[in-house]
Amino acid sequence: MRITFLGCGDAFSTGGRFHTCMLVETHDARFLIDCGGSAITAIQQRGVDTNAIGTVLLSHLHGDHCGGLPYLLLDAQFDRRRTAGLVIAGPPGTRSRIPEMLQALYPGMWERPWRFPIELVDLAPREPWRFGAATVTPYLVEHACGSPPFALRVACGGKTVAYSGDTQWTPALVEAARGTDLFVCECNGYDRPIPSHLDLAMLVAHRGELETKRLILTHLGPAMLAHADTLPFEYAVDGLGVTV
Repeated sequence: MRITFLGCGDAFSTGGRFHTCMLVETHDARFLIDCGGSAITAIQQRGVDTNAIGTVLLSHLHGDHCGGLPYLLLDAQFDRRRTAGLVIAGPPGTRSRIPEMLQALYPGMWERPWRFPIELVDLAPREPWRFGAATVTPYLVEHACGSPPFALRVACGGKTVAYSGDTQWTPALVEAARGTDLFVCECNGYDRPIPSHLDLAMLVAHRGELETKRLILTHLGPAMLAHADTLPFEYAVDGLGVTV
C-alpha cells in the first residue's frame, strides 16, 4: 500500500501547504482520503490520473477536507471526460451536502447530465463499508463541524491504515489505530490547546495508547511548523510518499 500526501495543511494552508488530501494505491484499489479545497491544484501538480480513482473517502464535511470535490467533479466532466463511476463516501450528510456545495459554486451544474455515474454514500459509525477490494470502518470522533466527524480505518491487501480526521483527544482514536501499519494523526497545536483539535502535549501523553507500527502527524498549525525540526514524531509534508 502506497500513501501519498497530496496535501497535509490545515484550514489556512499554513506554510503554503495544500489542504488535506491523501492518495492511497494498492494492487487492487486507488482512492482518495479527503479532498480539501486546494486538492485539485496538488492533483494537477503531481500528475495524478484521477480517472483511475474509483472512490473518495471523507473524514468530515469542512471545506479544507471536502471543498475540492466540486473542482474534482468538474475536471472529470469537462477536461478528463471521465466515463467510469465515482463513489464519494463520508459522514451522514454527505449525500445532501455535496450537491449543495456544487450548486452554490456552479448553479445548475448538479442537475446537468454527467458523463459518468456519481454515487454518494453516507457512512455509519462502526459499520464497515466495502468498496472494491478495500474496507473502511468509521469511528466517531470529536470535532465541531455541523455533522458527525469520523476517524477512518482502511484495510486493503493485508495492510491497514487509519486517519484521525480532525478531532480533539478521544478514546475512539485508540480503537481506530489499534494494530495498524500506519496511523496518520492530526496535531494542530504546539504549546496550547486548540479547540476541536489535538495538540502536541496531548498526543505525547496518549502516544502509548496508540498501537500502530508508524505514526505520522498532519494538519500542523503555525507553531507546530515553527518547531518542526524538534518534534518528537514524524510529520507529513506535501508530496511525501509512504509505503506500508
